Amino acid sequence: GWHIECSAMSSQHLGATFDIHLGGRDLIFPHHENEIAQSQGAHGEQSYARYWVHNGFVNFAGEKMSKSLGNFFTIREVTALYHPEVVRYFLLGVHYRSAINFDVEVSCPECDAPLTPAQQEAARCGACGHQSSKELLRARVRFPGLEEADDRVAYVYTTLARAREFLGGGAGEGQPQADVPKAILEMLGGVDRAMHDDLNTAAALAALSAPLSELNRLLDLPGKKRKKHRASVARMLADLETVARILGVFGREPSAYLSARRGLKVARIGLDTAKVEALMQARQAARADKDWARADAAREELLALGVEVQDGPSGSTWSV
Repeated sequence: GWHIECSAMSSQHLGATFDIHLGGRDLIFPHHENEIAQSQGAHGEQSYARYWVHNGFVNFAGEKMSKSLGNFFTIREVTALYHPEVVRYFLLGVHYRSAINFDVEVSCPECDAPLTPAQQEAARCGACGHQSSKELLRARVRFPGLEEADDRVAYVYTTLARAREFLGGGAGEGQPQADVPKAILEMLGGVDRAMHDDLNTAAALAALSAPLSELNRLLDLPGKKRKKHRASVARMLADLETVARILGVFGREPSAYLSARRGLKVARIGLDTAKVEALMQARQAARADKDWARADAAREELLALGVEVQDGPSGSTWSV
């Protein structure tokens, strides 16, 4: 009944022939082959799907993640910890036909030792023997792949914010402009080639790496030299808007994204924001008094909390 159901639903709602049929790689045989045989038997040899797109699995501890196995996390659970765009970036980082490893790390509530998948399942620490509950362990979960994606997306948005601030200040207007660097000129071509290669989103994201590094290099130049690259910065921002429309990432307002991301990360790591703000104020007061030793001590204390301080023309801000 399983195979004939899909043939019947496709015929009823899409017609005898339609463009694209998707499904997991594990369904190629026997399910999809049976669908083809049934549908073409009913409607002719040239009927049914014109293109087949088969995706790889999301693996958890070496096994396919599935509801039946009980080794899954809902999208609501994950997006309570990470911005949805981070999840999208993580998924785009692997070709759709390949398996993607959704690594999960959990530590013991008693001794903080990492737990193996078997110890997670038993809710017992192999180092100290502490017996916990799956609910408590679930609250201590970390997703290294998502953390890496989170840092990468934040890097891109921080770069976008810097570039917009530079252009918004009118820097370099009316001045002779240097040639646009090759890495920036070739970015869209690299993305286009990747997407034409069986929707290779991982390669498309990789094509952004060198241009983003080049953009940051230009933004790090001293004032007069930086002003000569206004056209390059503007070109990069325009091309990144095109990338955002293609991939669905990096299209948000940078300040809004970074603010939302900071709120999620603060909640995820349990950071005391009142303490952070107090240290920021103490550091600012020390800087005003030119007490650099006290200012550096406050900064070191912030770093120990996982907080980075950014000093700029309009004041100091912090991120995690």
